[in-house]
Amino acid sequence: MSSASETKAEDNPSASYSFFDEIISIYSPVNLLLTAIIFVLIYKIYRKFTKGHAESPAVELPRLRKDMTVAELRQYDGTQSDGRVLVAVNGWIFDVTRGRRFYGPGGPYAAFGGKDASRGLATFSVTSSDKGYDDLSDLNSMEMESVKEWEAQFREKYELVGRLLKPGEEPTNYSDEELEETDNSASSPDKKNE
Repeated sequence: MSSASETKAEDNPSASYSFFDEIISIYSPVNLLLTAIIFVLIYKIYRKFTKGHAESPAVELPRLRKDMTVAELRQYDGTQSDGRVLVAVNGWIFDVTRGRRFYGPGGPYAAFGGKDASRGLATFSVTSSDKGYDDLSDLNSMEMESVKEWEAQFREKYELVGRLLKPGEEPTNYSDEELEETDNSASSPDKKNE
């Protein structure tokens, strides 16, 4: 005579599904492949974040303090041996070397490296012109307000280097005290220390 459990198993084929069958279905080739892919992707994401920090050790460059012409600014696009990247915004030059992965060669905003980024930031265009000094006089009030907001963000995040000189304008010789005063002065490059 057969037991009750055997009778139920004969009547209902799905009841014979055992724990062993359940384990086998979890470890099916498709599930194993999907699990492997997930682990590989997680590893790649992890390596990307840890590699970025370990790959570019923070090299402390001496603080640069000087006013520059557009031609002088072009030299600081991140391709020189020290890798320094400068960007001008609203007549002020900022050392954005800390943000080299954004503004340096190969970065999403590399077009701004060594250039005046004011017009591009005002018009939300990641292109820069290679023309001379841009006085921004043709920008509308909303675009000028945007440039001023960008300048404020750059002032908070990056070190101020000096002013972007208009053609024929003379550079200022900075001492430590003058640079601190300039850092805290009004945001217009036309206002010199008095």
